[in-house]
Amino acid sequence: MSEAVATGHGATVPTPAVRVQRQTVSGIIAMAIGIGVLITIASMPWWASQGLIRNVVELCCYIAVAQMWNLLAGYAGLVSVGQQAFIGVAAYMMFVLAQLWGINPFLAVLLSLIAPAILAVPTYGLLHRLDGPYFAIGTWVVAEVMRLATSTFTYVNAGAGMSLRVMTGYSADERAVGVSLLSALLLLVTIGGSYWLLRSRYGLALTAVRDNPVAAASQGVNVGRLRFLVWIAAAVGTGLAGSIYFLAQLRITPPSAYDPNWANIAIFIVMVGGLGSLEGVLIGALIYFFADRWFGEYGATYLVVLGLLTLFMALFARGGIWGLICKVVDAPWFPTRRILLEDKR
Repeated sequence: MSEAVATGHGATVPTPAVRVQRQTVSGIIAMAIGIGVLITIASMPWWASQGLIRNVVELCCYIAVAQMWNLLAGYAGLVSVGQQAFIGVAAYMMFVLAQLWGINPFLAVLLSLIAPAILAVPTYGLLHRLDGPYFAIGTWVVAEVMRLATSTFTYVNAGAGMSLRVMTGYSADERAVGVSLLSALLLLVTIGGSYWLLRSRYGLALTAVRDNPVAAASQGVNVGRLRFLVWIAAAVGTGLAGSIYFLAQLRITPPSAYDPNWANIAIFIVMVGGLGSLEGVLIGALIYFFADRWFGEYGATYLVVLGLLTLFMALFARGGIWGLICKVVDAPWFPTRRILLEDKR
């Protein structure tokens, strides 16, 4: 609707009606493709090989862990190098629930999310007073403490690890169905949930915190509470990825559960794809996944190349590959901006 604005001469000039555009053609196309991808992943047991299912599950876990790290570093300004703590604690809880307590392993994946949520509360209480590199180092210390504690906890077989023998009670087809559905749910929660969050009023607050937390606080944004909620959400999302990943692996040990390489993977994916963008996470995850498959056999040389690529992007293309694409074409897959347009109707 339009309103009239009075001029200095007593006359009124009608102001043009405006509307807020939040969706784009590219976003609609991407949403349709995304729904198709979720359906395809959920239906894999009926057409895909076991090897392909394992690869897709692994890729989904990479995407989820990277997006949770992206939510922390790209929006809340919390750079963590210890997210593997939540991967390990959730995965071990799933093994305890399924193997030792006899709970359905697929249900145990969801119940195991209680563990990272509980762990996230005291860890944030300890770490939130730290800034920058001190916060990052603190998260790594938490992960190492969890690894050492698990390695001495005889209830979970200490450093020898655990095997998910209860899965032998399910056929290969039943396991494939369960893992595929959980993987589709994982992407829906982490990518879809992040998109929903960023389009909400909390997303506006997160964007303000990312740009300037001091200015955001001066405008009424409760920066501390918002960061705490994002920390909890990232812990739960990361834990869900860890539970699904080790459910598919059928075995867990403290070094694998709390492997610092999880943080390295997340950082590489986000920095190369594009910090602070959902599109960048998807691009970076695909690059890492295929690079690991094709060049992982080169060992140390391959890791050095990945490190140099990450450094190069940080120095010369801070927006990542998605940032470079945006300089050429404005076609977001996950539009979160609010564009004010004149309503010509």
